[in-house]
Amino acid sequence: MPTYDYECDACGHEFEHFQGINDPHLKKCPECKKLKLRRLFGTGAAVVFKGSGFYQTDYRSESYKKGAAADKKSSKPKSESKSSDKSASAKSTAKPKKASD
Repeated sequence: MPTYDYECDACGHEFEHFQGINDPHLKKCPECKKLKLRRLFGTGAAVVFKGSGFYQTDYRSESYKKGAAADKKSSKPKSESKSSDKSASAKSTAKPKKASD
């Protein structure tokens, strides 16, 4: 949800308000309570990032990457077992010939 800037035309009070895009505009000033509030143009639809940022620990460690690479190398290819399974399934799905009367 974006943060929008508002300004009161009656008292000049300016503030930011965090609200959804489809929410109705605020109309009543929180300071003077008059219906002279208007939303300002600007960076209203910008995303606000809070926090201190990204850290190197947010990513996979080197030891994890090395272990994953070793697992890939040690796994056996399954192409041999797949080809024998295909020939066995092809034989089992063959239709038997009709017996002649």
